[in-house]
Amino acid sequence: MSKILRVNMTDLTTKFEDVPEKYRLTGGRGLTSAITCAEVPPTCHPLGPNNKLTFAPGILTATGAPTAGRLSVGGKAPLTGTIKETNAGGMAADKLARLDIKAIIVEGQPKEKGKFWLLKVDKDGAQLMPADEWTGKGLYETYPKLFAKFGKDVGIISIGVAGERLMAMAGVCVNDPEGRPSRYAGRGGMGAVMGSKGLKAIIVDDKGGSGVAIANKDAFNTGRKKLTDALREHAITKPGGTLNTYGTAALVNVINEAGAFPTRNFREGRFEGASKISGETINETCKKRGGVGMTGHRCSPGCIIQCSNVYPKPDGTELVSCQEYESVWSLGADCGIDDLDVTGELIRLCNDYGLDTIEAGVTIGVAMDAGLAKFGDGKKAIELMHEIGKGTPLGHILGNGAEVTARTFGVVRCPTVKGQAMPAYEPRAIKGIGVTYATSTMGADHTSGYTIAPEILGVSGKLDPFTVEKAEVSRNFQYATAFLDTTGHCLFIAFAILDIASGFEGMVEECNGVLGTNWTTDDATRIGGDIVKMERAFNEAAGFTKVDDRLPEFMKYEKLPPHNVVYDVPDAVLDKVHNP
Repeated sequence: MSKILRVNMTDLTTKFEDVPEKYRLTGGRGLTSAITCAEVPPTCHPLGPNNKLTFAPGILTATGAPTAGRLSVGGKAPLTGTIKETNAGGMAADKLARLDIKAIIVEGQPKEKGKFWLLKVDKDGAQLMPADEWTGKGLYETYPKLFAKFGKDVGIISIGVAGERLMAMAGVCVNDPEGRPSRYAGRGGMGAVMGSKGLKAIIVDDKGGSGVAIANKDAFNTGRKKLTDALREHAITKPGGTLNTYGTAALVNVINEAGAFPTRNFREGRFEGASKISGETINETCKKRGGVGMTGHRCSPGCIIQCSNVYPKPDGTELVSCQEYESVWSLGADCGIDDLDVTGELIRLCNDYGLDTIEAGVTIGVAMDAGLAKFGDGKKAIELMHEIGKGTPLGHILGNGAEVTARTFGVVRCPTVKGQAMPAYEPRAIKGIGVTYATSTMGADHTSGYTIAPEILGVSGKLDPFTVEKAEVSRNFQYATAFLDTTGHCLFIAFAILDIASGFEGMVEECNGVLGTNWTTDDATRIGGDIVKMERAFNEAAGFTKVDDRLPEFMKYEKLPPHNVVYDVPDAVLDKVHNP
């Protein structure tokens, strides 16, 4: 990929630039973070004119590498005030890569406040056009109209009404292979940044695109085969394996049994209704109701894991795609709700309004703690979601996330780090993931360093989840993940490459084949470490210190049932993650 597309929203111009040498050997998160560090003042307001929003496919995107269709979205996050990279599957990343575009950098702001634009990108160039007819509407209404206008085979990157209203839980949406607005770069509020730029959507038409050049096809093919074989062998990622059969929600019963399934705004570690929202129940319901219901659905081209699903209504028509682990937890157990039809409707509304499901569910849990609804009241949870969609005063409070909601209503039990809601793993019962939440460069984020793999699943060895000395394991996972996010591969290949050495080698050899490099697996760790250190430097310049690398105070004194444990990892251990 040899071009960078720079889009200036102030003077409404677009121009293509050659990729600088310093960016030639990177992509995805490595590239979005490098551009943010080079071009965004760390102390700028995330929604102001000096922030920039970067979209970048990974090094391996559109090469035929398995499960490598991720799109990274980066900038300074309004939810956290930190640097941010969040990524999504869907159709757009492959199409950008096939147009030989390494990144799109969006800068400036429109002179006319409240005006939105659409960016069309194809083999002939890029152009901006007014987006008036596509604004202010739900994405389930908007996407079919965009396909009717630009063709059914385009990729769409867009924001919903939450992004238009600059809400800090707004995500960036990418269409899935069937055209649904369902694949989200959700975390950190990057949809609000896109909204602050006056950019409603990017339409990517790759017809006639040149494709991705591969420097050494033999090396690439050798690496691709090694990784593919590993993915097809590992019990979690293989066809008919755990993820393919039950999806990510296969973790519901596993984490609940471990006593680490955050319930009713992180009051408890076990949910009595867990089995009703599990991957097994999703699978059974899809079979029972029939119609469009299915598991083993792919979210992007070239995915061989296929962990998504299409969840049906009782009559077999579609309710939503997809009921994933984090979503059924946040909008289910964390709110005391054990009904997949309710979580499905809440997820559908998140997709429609353009919201991160994790932040949305945790926020509703906090709102329930504040007395705005009772835990378990699915009808009221849906009403609260509609408040966000309508943009009412209460909706704006909720739409700005769990921490703003907790502060507004005086809720002490606020499960956030650096302003971002915690995902579906209780750090009091799984200490290592708490280390990652605390020390990630991007707020509470399990995908920054997924220590659940060894602590719960026994992948890459087995660690006691209650052991507090987890600085090294979290650091190693954070470094490895930063590299993986740079390749464009889905995070779920981690299960196979951690357990099968040839799979890890294959991923690195794929990169060598595309770039003409001679990296080893040690280089992958080094490169990932350099990315994390670069991100840490940005945050430090923005004013963050080790005091910000901490979990909420209530977790240090409030015991979590059923194990009745607190978060007792010493601050000194947290400080060792990035200062060993």
